[in-house]
Amino acid sequence: MKKIASLFVFSFSLIVSSTAQVSPIMHPAIGTQAYNADSTFCITLMAKKQYFDPSDTATADKDINSPKSVNMHPNGTKYYVNSLEGATTVVYDFKTNQKLKVIRHEFTDADTVLLGSNFKPFYPFTHHLPDTKHPASPFGGWGAFYGKPVESAFTHGGRYLWIPYYRRDYDLNAQDPSAVAIIDTEADSIIRLMDTGPLPKMVAPSPDGKLLAITHWGDNTVGIIDISSDNPADWHHLTLAIIDQQLKLNYSLTKQIDRDNDSGYCLRGTAFTPDNHYLLVGCMGGSNGGGIAVVDLTTRQYLGRVLGNMYNLRHIIIRDGYLYLSINRDGYIQRMPLTQFLDAIPALKASSTKTTSLSGWQNCQVGAGARTIETSPDGRYIYAACNASSTLYVVDTKTFQVIAHMNGDSYPVGLEVSQDGRYVFTTSQGRSNGGGNCVDIFEVKRAASSK
Repeated sequence: MKKIASLFVFSFSLIVSSTAQVSPIMHPAIGTQAYNADSTFCITLMAKKQYFDPSDTATADKDINSPKSVNMHPNGTKYYVNSLEGATTVVYDFKTNQKLKVIRHEFTDADTVLLGSNFKPFYPFTHHLPDTKHPASPFGGWGAFYGKPVESAFTHGGRYLWIPYYRRDYDLNAQDPSAVAIIDTEADSIIRLMDTGPLPKMVAPSPDGKLLAITHWGDNTVGIIDISSDNPADWHHLTLAIIDQQLKLNYSLTKQIDRDNDSGYCLRGTAFTPDNHYLLVGCMGGSNGGGIAVVDLTTRQYLGRVLGNMYNLRHIIIRDGYLYLSINRDGYIQRMPLTQFLDAIPALKASSTKTTSLSGWQNCQVGAGARTIETSPDGRYIYAACNASSTLYVVDTKTFQVIAHMNGDSYPVGLEVSQDGRYVFTTSQGRSNGGGNCVDIFEVKRAASSK
């Protein structure tokens, strides 16, 4: 994969970059700790996987190449790291942190079998069309390619892991269809590919396990897939939700542009409501504040956007009756009772502009560049990976106040919490200044009074 690594020079400058000054490069030592005020909560950096310093053989792993996200398997035995710029997913044993496998997202014409015998493109190619070398390729204009894995999500009780590709390597400006790989976690191998829209990022399954949403940063759309069958061959595209207006993409094939900012609403955080009725999608960009797009899954209709004081919204989670948001630019976590948010939907349906305004968000200041947020299994704490400040923040959901924070390896972006709540993982995406390229593993110890 040396060739792949050398070709991946496109990095995320991003609308997601904070307006605050980015912290200097940090690489805290293993054993670094942070406590809350009464020492009933302690978090310790206990291990790391990195490739910013190959000479540190105790922690170095050459497959950690700008890690974008990390996911713990539901059975708690292993975790998966998506190395964006390495075009790989690295699988580790949870107990020993030993590498089990490297899944490479590199394909040849022979791999078109992964599309299935009845493959019919759902997303049309507009630029990279079939050529004389691949005139009849069922990939359309894909041919051989490798993909850059972004986020991922488990379905079917952890049997399958879905990993969308930011773009195919030769699609310089991410304007043609990309793909999502489906991993069989029993063999840790790719068993199917499905097409996606341009520049997919977030992937989210519905609580009832029947639907899967893939959010396309690149053109203001969200793809909905029927995954209700236990047979991967039966999964199929249902509909494409267009958030106000689908972008018309007609960029250069040879000169790179800034697709991280020039992408409409820059759709990102995605969550189904617990009753499977609505899909909520965060708009990280947008001249009027972006807001949260709402899709009615019963009618498969886009209803509009709920606006308010939630600018540059990056991540969305729903837990214990609350809707939680990470606000990247200004470094906040926001929350509101989910019922209060849903009460705004009738006004949204009645609006001629497909927008309505909602106030009443509760705010908690964390570090600049708040990216991925997750709760502890019992819902007591929220962890936030704060990119620009290079910190991990811990928020008590009872008081909605920060109780602890500590520096991690520079530019954390992805985050995961183990099923028992004892460990928190962050991924630090690589940057040209030498920061990032690390997975940090933190151990959490809580006294009985903090549970």
